[in-house]
Amino acid sequence: MIENRPWLTFISHATLMLGIALVALPVWMALVASTHPASAFGVGHIPLWFGSAGMETWQTVLFEQAGNGIDTPVWVMMLNSLVMALGITFGKIAISLLSAYAIVFFRFPFRNLCFWIIFMTLMLPVEVRIVPTYQVVANLDLLNSYTGLTLPLIASATATFLFRQCFLSIPGELVEAARIDGAGPWRFFFDILLPMSRTNIAALFVILFIYGWNQYLWPLLITTDDAYYTLVMSIKRMLSVNDGDIAWNQIMATTLLAMLPPVAVVIGMQKLFVKGLVDAEK
Repeated sequence: MIENRPWLTFISHATLMLGIALVALPVWMALVASTHPASAFGVGHIPLWFGSAGMETWQTVLFEQAGNGIDTPVWVMMLNSLVMALGITFGKIAISLLSAYAIVFFRFPFRNLCFWIIFMTLMLPVEVRIVPTYQVVANLDLLNSYTGLTLPLIASATATFLFRQCFLSIPGELVEAARIDGAGPWRFFFDILLPMSRTNIAALFVILFIYGWNQYLWPLLITTDDAYYTLVMSIKRMLSVNDGDIAWNQIMATTLLAMLPPVAVVIGMQKLFVKGLVDAEK
């Protein structure tokens, strides 16, 4: 029996509320700042309540131009980020599922060696191989393109490893029963493996979507056309002007918009995400 201690409950709730306040305060300040004109930030104080320029700022940022030297509206950059994030996410999941399926359920020479070669690529993230990767993309004429943004980042040793561990936990009796019932390789994959891996796929979807959405270095390197700017790199470019010319209200509005898709994905897939992480630890 757990003893009820009011003082311990009070401390726990107070700590929780303090943590919520520390997380929510920057978001609140960004929301408030987006409702003030740019001139309000040059007077030596930060406004803590809403201003009267919110609708104008948000309309300008979303549909006209992001500001601070970027003429592309934010909705275009959000679309670019969404295409990149979804392309990386679905690409990584598809390739990792198929590679893990082949390694676990097919018998061919050096299959374990193939897995360890894939696993060793964890030591070669895109930051390490960025120069040769850029050269390949440039030679293929994929600069300033959605293919160039997504294709070099869709291979994932981590996802392959996680799916391999998931597939190894499937009982051999189930595989044998499917074979006796006449299930071929593709039917076994689509009708049995994919439904059983649903929570793991959901957990990886959340992680990989946030990874793809937050990409900064690679889009910065291969995009010179505003039409292909992603939202994260655009925020940095908006800050790369003289201090007196920074439109903080537009930057805060853009930052809040950049937070929305990852937050929506986490909230929408929270149950499957948590269950997938728990299943992955078994």
